[in-house]
Amino acid sequence: MYVSSTRAESAIERPASGRGAVVTGNVIALGMVSLVTDISSEMVTAVLPVYLVTGLGLTMLQFGFLDGLYSGVTVFLRLVGGHLADQFAARKQVAVVGYGISAVAKLGLPLVGASVPGIGAVLAADRAGKGLRTAPRDALISLSSTPQAQGRAFGVHRALDTVGAFTGPLVAFTILAAVGTAYDAVFVVSFCVGLVAVAMLVLFVRDHRDPVGRRPGWRDGVRLLRDRPYRRLCVVAALLGLVTVSDAFVYLLLQHRLAIEPHWFPLLPLGTAGVYLVLALPLGRLADRIGRRRVFLAGHGALFGAYLLLGGPLGGVPLLLAVLALHGVFYAATDGVLSAAVGARLPAAGRAGGMAVVQTGQAAGRFVSSMIFGVLWTAYGPTVAIRLLAVALAVALAASVPVLVGRRSHPAGEAADVR
Repeated sequence: MYVSSTRAESAIERPASGRGAVVTGNVIALGMVSLVTDISSEMVTAVLPVYLVTGLGLTMLQFGFLDGLYSGVTVFLRLVGGHLADQFAARKQVAVVGYGISAVAKLGLPLVGASVPGIGAVLAADRAGKGLRTAPRDALISLSSTPQAQGRAFGVHRALDTVGAFTGPLVAFTILAAVGTAYDAVFVVSFCVGLVAVAMLVLFVRDHRDPVGRRPGWRDGVRLLRDRPYRRLCVVAALLGLVTVSDAFVYLLLQHRLAIEPHWFPLLPLGTAGVYLVLALPLGRLADRIGRRRVFLAGHGALFGAYLLLGGPLGGVPLLLAVLALHGVFYAATDGVLSAAVGARLPAAGRAGGMAVVQTGQAAGRFVSSMIFGVLWTAYGPTVAIRLLAVALAVALAASVPVLVGRRSHPAGEAADVR
């Protein structure tokens, strides 16, 4: 039922410039907003682990809690953002609110000092903004693209987003090189850059106009789960999220293994971002051609390789380069590809809410993963912790492959749209 409605809408959503155009101006505008936003957010993300652990002296257990909170607070707000965007046909407005909350939250970090509850509240506010904006933004990207070009559109968006992810740590490193360990300067500059992104969203992004009719509600979102391929994507995204360690822990593991000095720490995300930037569009196009679910699973295979290296005997520069490269491949093959796979199944009026359900399951899994990994690191040390997670990821992948690519019972039309 959902595939047919998506096809019926394809003529409305086709780029105005003709059949050959697969990426619209609206997708580019959303990508530029994400680029500037990621400069703001990655400035903070790049310094946050070393700021909390080295600067404020938090234990790994405390850091695991905050890191889990950083990911997990978005869980239910993704559903709220998706529902509001669909219910009131206000995807852009909900996204503006989310981006604005995240920008303002950056000013809270220098105000709360070393207070763990205060830091937790600020991080929760920042992630609340992300939770509200993600599903409406991804729905706008999907609705601004043809069903056949979903992977390309998300690949272009994620490539632009990753330019920001690459630039943010460089800006943070430059600021710290000039002012030493005055992390407050990074947070204030991040706030200013975030406001620029909000202004760009307001001025340059167009909302999608839905046909007049009944607006979808919560029950409609639940009915989407009757669609088997969509339901499988929800389950697998949540399962694999449960065995995905956060970026911060990957970089802390590298710092621990290689004895990297704190002032070099903000540069570690550049390796991931550089690979992601190069591969986001090619892997998005590959996903459109050979199957989005296959590429999504292959990306988690790359993450498994990174886990094995982090828990193995390899050291020095080879370890650094290999882990960051595999980490970048993981993101390029999973982040936008999952959204593309989901968007191709959903009707326009309920697309934000449907995407929010998948993203919520994934965020919930990663929230639990960070908490568990912090406990394992504290109890057994980093090497044992990452080896245990590698085993868990291998089991989750083995269970996920037959669910997503091992069944051929659905109609050919479904396979073409969901792949």
